[in-house]
Amino acid sequence: MQLLTRLCLRFVQTCLPNAMLLAIGLTLVVFVLGLTVEGQSAYVMLNGWGDGFSNLYKFAMQMSLILLTGFVIAKSPSVGRMIDRLAEVPNNPAQAAGLIAVVSMVTFYINWGFGMIVGAFLAREMGRRVKGLHFPLAVAAAYSGEIIRGTTASIPLLMASEGNFMQDVVGVVPITETLYSWWNILLSLMLLVLLYVVYTRVRPDVDEIKQFQGEALDNEVEAVDTRDMPWAEKLEHYRLPNILLALLPLGYLVINFHELGFTLSLNLVILIFLTIGLLLQPSPASFGMAIKEGVLSCRGIIMQFPLYAGIAGMVKTSGLADSLAMWFVEIANVHTFPILTFISAGLINIMIPSGGGQWAIQGPIMLEAAKAIGADIPQTIMAFTWGDAWTNQMQPFWALPLLGVAGLSARDIMGYCVMWTLICGVTIMSVFVLLSAM
Repeated sequence: MQLLTRLCLRFVQTCLPNAMLLAIGLTLVVFVLGLTVEGQSAYVMLNGWGDGFSNLYKFAMQMSLILLTGFVIAKSPSVGRMIDRLAEVPNNPAQAAGLIAVVSMVTFYINWGFGMIVGAFLAREMGRRVKGLHFPLAVAAAYSGEIIRGTTASIPLLMASEGNFMQDVVGVVPITETLYSWWNILLSLMLLVLLYVVYTRVRPDVDEIKQFQGEALDNEVEAVDTRDMPWAEKLEHYRLPNILLALLPLGYLVINFHELGFTLSLNLVILIFLTIGLLLQPSPASFGMAIKEGVLSCRGIIMQFPLYAGIAGMVKTSGLADSLAMWFVEIANVHTFPILTFISAGLINIMIPSGGGQWAIQGPIMLEAAKAIGADIPQTIMAFTWGDAWTNQMQPFWALPLLGVAGLSARDIMGYCVMWTLICGVTIMSVFVLLSAM
């Protein structure tokens, strides 16, 4: 474990550029591959980039809102007190790193944005309180929980929605056959245990330890004297407006679940966490302040999503995604197809680190092929979903919000994340091998 960690750290510290440079580098690589491997002209590649640039505006807004609603919840006084109590539990750095990893994965399972922010806040608080805790390791543990696919997993949620773009091919695939199948729940629990074991076993050398130097985060809302305020300004510091606004999404959710059953989509998840955030924040003023702070954590998404959408446009227009996916399809059979789907999704995810965007390009190919050779459709969907999550662990794009809260660069944590990528990749593939043999 220590040798693997050191090798990964040395590789990342030497070779990994910052997140913006990585996006620029991937843009150039894909452009050149389109020209050379696919034989496309520069005109076609430039058009593909330009046409694709705006394709993820809606998805970027959804992801930003998930992050913001998660931030609002994490910044509420009640969640802040929970983080304080959790930070008092560990007695040594190993226990602290393990607890951060477990809490991170559990909260990521609940909501991507919630997990990102709670993990970052908990890592900061642990780094401040636990003597000898290597802060980059703590932040890496917080990010590594992102591997889990939970209630905000866009691909299985999309496939469970009426009118999804592949309904004519495979129909509507309920989440009871994908996200909440027995084998996927078992895999999720295995990864939770494995994540705890890995991060309690990694021990940096004493001379490498970097203790957190920042200040404690204050989640408590200061009392405001409203006696001399105009009545309109007083309302900003009362809970009632939050409660009244929360009744709207709450009522809609009740009606929706009553009429359609308990089905989740990205938009519904945003409404659920907006409702919770409104109820947990004590006033419109505190809610607005949390939003103001959370917007800073969205800056990577706001700018880099369009860049990766441009990359995706070139990948789609040039045929690179089709060529790579079809190569895996051609060498697959009914037993190996989910495993090869996992690997191909992980490789293409490096160029298109957006599950929804990647699924729109690669999903139809994989599902048509799965249906043609008789492979298991739910397993194919989840293999793709896990493949997308797998290489997220060494793609700094999704770590940007957490790094913004923690005050670190991708280079600080990615050595540990690459180590975790190797370990969790072997585990997930092993599970799909066993499933194919059943």
